[in-house]
Amino acid sequence: MKNVIFSTKILIFSYNELDLIDKKLINISKNACFAAYAPYSQFKVGASILLANNEIIVGNNQENVAFPSGLCAERVTLFYANSQYPDQAIKSLAIAAYTQGDFTERPISPCGACRQVILEAEMRYKSPIRILLYGKTEIYIIEGINNLLPLAFGSIEK
Repeated sequence: MKNVIFSTKILIFSYNELDLIDKKLINISKNACFAAYAPYSQFKVGASILLANNEIIVGNNQENVAFPSGLCAERVTLFYANSQYPDQAIKSLAIAAYTQGDFTERPISPCGACRQVILEAEMRYKSPIRILLYGKTEIYIIEGINNLLPLAFGSIEK
């Protein structure tokens, strides 16, 4: 028998400890929540991406009564970025969630499907993506999707 241990590195910050660009991405993601289409779950998620050319792409979740036809904010944003800027690597992805009249206390993390799409973007551009997960009490910063998806269908070359 062989025993394998995976570890995850997550940096935890308060909003005030973030640099200006991370604060900007968080704020854009928070604002994107209000344009989300979430009439069924009432769980609104906003995302923003900083590209290598410093463009910022924004998206949010889009639900559909024919579940699971909707799409998470992360995939909406990533797919749009890849379709409009196919030659630009993704530097950072920020995610925020709003439900029951307020932003979530603690950060939410991407679902498994979104984690796989983030991995594919990392593989496509051969570059890890910084992931910022917003919560009112703390913000997680994860350096690359392998910290959230250690047993993926592919892996980024290091």
